[in-house]
Amino acid sequence: MSKAFNGKLVTVFGASGFIGRHLVQALAKRGYRVRAAMRRPDLAEYLLTMGLPGQVMPMQANLRYRWSVDRAVQGADAVVNCVGLLAPSGKQSFDAVQAFGPRAIAEAARSAGLSGITHVSAIGADPKSASDYARSKAQGEAAVMETLPDSIIMRPSIVFGPEDDFFNKFANMARFTPALPLIGGGETKFQPVYVCDVAEAIARAVDGELKSGETYELGGSEVMSFRDCMEILLDVTRRKRLLLPIPFDVASLMGKVMQLLPNAPMTADQVTLLRSDNVVSQEKSDQGLTLAGIGVQPKTLAAILPTYLERYRERGQFDAHRLTAD
Repeated sequence: MSKAFNGKLVTVFGASGFIGRHLVQALAKRGYRVRAAMRRPDLAEYLLTMGLPGQVMPMQANLRYRWSVDRAVQGADAVVNCVGLLAPSGKQSFDAVQAFGPRAIAEAARSAGLSGITHVSAIGADPKSASDYARSKAQGEAAVMETLPDSIIMRPSIVFGPEDDFFNKFANMARFTPALPLIGGGETKFQPVYVCDVAEAIARAVDGELKSGETYELGGSEVMSFRDCMEILLDVTRRKRLLLPIPFDVASLMGKVMQLLPNAPMTADQVTLLRSDNVVSQEKSDQGLTLAGIGVQPKTLAAILPTYLERYRERGQFDAHRLTAD
């Protein structure tokens, strides 16, 4: 149940996305009015149910069109950018969405009289990275901080939850194939973080509880290898599959072919990302710029994965072994 409106309006870009929809719910529970800015509001009517009548207001906005960004920011008390791409598609390129887009939002927010925004980036953002994704993320961060130095940057590790594009993808793959790929041998380290924990951290930034002008790194309670993630996935879905190591060079060639397909299962750029670990840095931990540092106890994979991956079991939620094994 939402609290009474507190009178403040928050514009959330990318509100219909994975992180965005959970953030909308977290903000609505706090009593904010939410302007849910997205390219296709006609496909996101479910957001209306996340608050009281009239509390969540969808609005069409496209980061490639500055006038729509200005309109979405007008009158807002706070702005959050959750827009991101895992792979480019058509005019939705990394440069347009993750480099140009954040600058447009920050400039619009500055014109509207705001001193900062909350911008969702990613661990691994690096202007010198060999990955187009990581470079564009770094460019977006730089654009935001150059425009509004009092902004807050959020860098999550790999995010998991009901709509994620990682565990769901591999769990679905395990339904049809005898093996799951371990890119680079499966040694890449992740720190999977629950989407609701990420949303909570962003909401606290909107509340004014976090330090302005800082970059926070959001990771879960466990550092796990790619192999570890696949093993827990198979355990939860109760499937036995071969874990097949694939060298980075071979995987990169596979990605170059697969990225030509609609809804590409893998791209060469994603393989490049897997060459580097994706975990919270020791520096941010020491500075308290983490979930634990702001008082959020991260949920574990073991606690959350069964709540949405059981549908990938042989008989889904009606698995014959469920009552005796759970």
